Order: sequence, then C-alpha cells, then structure tokens
Amino acid sequence: MNTFTPTTSHALPNAFLGSRKDLLRLLTISLDRDTTISISKCLKDRRIIELTSLTAREQCELLVSRSSLIWQRDELQKLLEVSKRSEVPLRIKFGIDPTTPTAHIGHAVPIVIASRLQRMGHHIVFIIGDVTAKIGDPSGRNNERPPLSNEDVARNFATYKAQFSPFFDFSRAEFRFNSEWLEKLGSIELLRILGKIPLSMQLQREDFRNRLSSGSGISTAELLYSVFMAFDSVAIKADIELGGIDQLLNLQMCRKVMEVEGMPPEVVIMNSLIEGTDGSGAKMSKSKNNFIGLNEDPHDIFGKVMSVPDRLLETYFKALTELSDEEWVVLKGRMENGSLNPMAVKKLLAFHLLDVIASSECALNALHHFEAKFSQRDLSALQNLPELRISDRRTIDILRDELHFAPSASEARRLAKAGAIRLISEVDKKEIRLSEEQILQPLSSLLSSEAVKGSHLFLKVGRNIARVRGEE
Repeated sequence: MNTFTPTTSHALPNAFLGSRKDLLRLLTISLDRDTTISISKCLKDRRIIELTSLTAREQCELLVSRSSLIWQRDELQKLLEVSKRSEVPLRIKFGIDPTTPTAHIGHAVPIVIASRLQRMGHHIVFIIGDVTAKIGDPSGRNNERPPLSNEDVARNFATYKAQFSPFFDFSRAEFRFNSEWLEKLGSIELLRILGKIPLSMQLQREDFRNRLSSGSGISTAELLYSVFMAFDSVAIKADIELGGIDQLLNLQMCRKVMEVEGMPPEVVIMNSLIEGTDGSGAKMSKSKNNFIGLNEDPHDIFGKVMSVPDRLLETYFKALTELSDEEWVVLKGRMENGSLNPMAVKKLLAFHLLDVIASSECALNALHHFEAKFSQRDLSALQNLPELRISDRRTIDILRDELHFAPSASEARRLAKAGAIRLISEVDKKEIRLSEEQILQPLSSLLSSEAVKGSHLFLKVGRNIARVRGEE
C-alpha cells in the first residue's frame, strides 16, 4: 500500500505559474470584498486550464499531492509515461450509484480529481450503477439499505449531472450503465469468477464483522456487491479508478477480478472523506446533518461554510479548490501570526464555492446577506433563539435533552473534544470553548448567575445558538 502526505510544492503548468505571482500578492493583503472576488476569479480560471503540457512525472506528482492513497504509485507513473509516449489517453473509471437525489460537497472531491485527469488529456468513463444501486454499497453501513426501483435510480441520476457540472466538463466524458453487461452475466460465468476469489476478501470487512456480531443481517447481494462492481472495471478495461478511501476493499476486489480475467489490474486513486461541518470528527453525511448540499439555497451554503471549524479550512481548500500548497502556506501563516482573521478565510472559501457552483453574482449576494445578518449584528439582535436558565443540570444534559443541540451524550462529547461548544459573552467580546470535562459540569459551576444577569451571554454549538439567562 502506498500512502502519501501532500508535498509543499507540486507541479504547475505555465498558465498556473503566470497567475501565481498575482495570487500570492492578493493573499498578502487585506481580504476585503474586492480582494476576495479577485482571488476567487483566479482560482475559478484555473479550473479550466489544460494540463496536457505536464510531463508524466509532473502529472503523477500533481495527482499524488491531492490524493490520500494511491495503489500503486509505481504503476501510476508507468501508465502515465506509456500514455505520453503513445499519445493514447488512459481510461479512468468513476462509479456512481445514484441512491439519493442530492449530493454534498464531499461527493465533489473525487470529481475535482477527475477534472484534473481529464485536463491532463485522459478519458473519464462514468459508470452509472443502475444495477449495483439496487443492491447498495455496504461500505461503512451498519444495516441493510432499502432496495431501490428502476424509477428511483433514474430519478436520482437525473440530478447528478446538474449538481456536479460546475466541477467537471461532462461533454467530454463517456457514460455507461452497468446493466449493459451485468444483465447479460450468466450464472456459469459468475461461478467461474467466484471460484477464484477467496471468501476471506469479504470477511475481512469490518462493517460486515460488526453487523454479524450485533446480530444484523448481511444479504448475499451485499456480499457480492464488490464483485459486480469489479465487472464494471473489466467491461471498460479501466486503467485507473477513482474513489473515496472508504472504497478501499471494493477497489481491491476490482483489481483482483481484473487479474482473474488476465487483465492488468487498475491503479486506484483514493481521496479522504472530508469531515462534516459540525466539528465532531464524523465524515460529512446527510444522515448526520453535517453536510453542505450542492443544490441547497445559496444563503444556506454560505452560512454552513462559515460554521466550519477553523482547523478544517486547510482540508476544504485543498480538496475543493485549485489553491496550491505554497499559496495555502501564506494564508495559514497569516492566520497563525494574527494578521488574518480565520473568518475572512472562511468568507473566501464560501464565496469561491458559490462562485463555482452558481455564479459570482450569487456568491456576492450571499456574502452581502451573511454580513447583514451575522457580521454586522450582535447575537443579541437575533430573534427567536431558544433560552436556557443557569441551573444545576449538567451542561451535557441540557445540550441533549433541553436544547437538542446534540442527539446523544457521546455526540456532545465529540463536539466538545472538537472545540465546537462555546460560551460567548458580547459584553466583553470573549468566548470560552467548553472541554469534554466541563460539559459534564452544570453551567452554575462554570459561571456565576449574578455575573451574567442582564448581560448578553450565548451558548453556541456549531450553527446552533441559545441565549443564556441568569436566575430571576
């Protein structure tokens, strides 16, 4: 297995180099509204720059710099070199199981990598899992997925292209439905392949082991999911496959079945699953309500980006934008030395994502809206906030049972550990990040009731805010 840490510098084509000087200058001055717009334009322009002029080594370095795991790097380097010499593009597989009608920015991370490969001159083949979507990818699941109908799959797929088109040029890609070959797969052929695959490859899956130990079921279809997924790689003769790190065992099966079929196994390029907006450490997920949907209201998208913990800014910038490592170091250094407020960097990220997803006009409108609603108003001016009285109840119980800011005690602990639970005083403009130990104490032991009586004190958990009242 080859894992890599992003380098501090990676290959950039001449078009990038031409804009680097201007962008580095912009990153060293005040990130006011005009500067934010200019930086976003530079980054947006980079998304359409062709990367065919890069050498095979430079292409490899650029892919490595934005991937969390590549299986195997040596094979990737050789494929890129052969492609350069022969002028034959590589076939890149990207599988989509349209199990839901909506996607979030975490789903866009491999799409960004696919765009770079496309701009390097390689051919992207999207596999629409109209068969495998009915099974459901079991990776990381603790129960069986409800079955989908043909209508469900068709309806869900119809929204995918529109949601991801800001990140990728679909007019230059190929689309294939895996029913094209899976519906023709005979039982004898399937048994021939299965006879050469050890059961241990499936039973090593932690998600399967957890479900079995808890008494939950695993369907035979789920057990064979990765095998059917592997037939997709065989059918299109994939050179490279893209996927999230949670797909590791599925992608290993793809390589195995290709070997069984006498084909060179595909190289696997995997990206990390970005963390959700709540700072709990959990991956971005609609089920955890810590996601930023691609088709959400622009004002909601902007607001959710602004709620992201400061520590995730580097991850989001590197996964979702064309900012180079060198340029990120400038922003990071300014935040660390206090010359740049992280809030301004979040505004840049929120503005740029909306600039890409929608338009610069939409992004500017959302920026105006956010500043009018939050930046230029005190929390005390917000209406209809839930209220809590200082009492002897434990803070963790208030968060879970009274305010419903955390669905469970364990979730509240994770939020505290991530620094996402804060007491904010607007009188002295101070805030206290409550630790995991502190939320086990009552608010009355953390604050004097008289000290907050009549003052403006708020409890903030992610984007959720409650007003704290002293005793009458």
